[in-house]
Amino acid sequence: MGLGLILSIIVGGLAGWIASMIMKADTGLVTNIVLGIVGALVLNLLLQLLGIYAAERVVPQLIVGIAGACLLIFGFRAIARKS
Repeated sequence: MGLGLILSIIVGGLAGWIASMIMKADTGLVTNIVLGIVGALVLNLLLQLLGIYAAERVVPQLIVGIAGACLLIFGFRAIARKS
């Protein structure tokens, strides 16, 4: 079943907050949670396509969430610069 909804939100929020610090993004708490959760989902999907599975533990999911949120922030900035 995974981490569960509440723990996923907590890990996602933490991942989004850490990613916003790494990328120096000025985002709010809700945006941090969304970036962390969506980033983790997107990166987990990409990793699964490559045959890599993050463990259903907090720390690996936090790492994947941070990396995914950083990628989302980077992509958002790239799109925003073009328009």
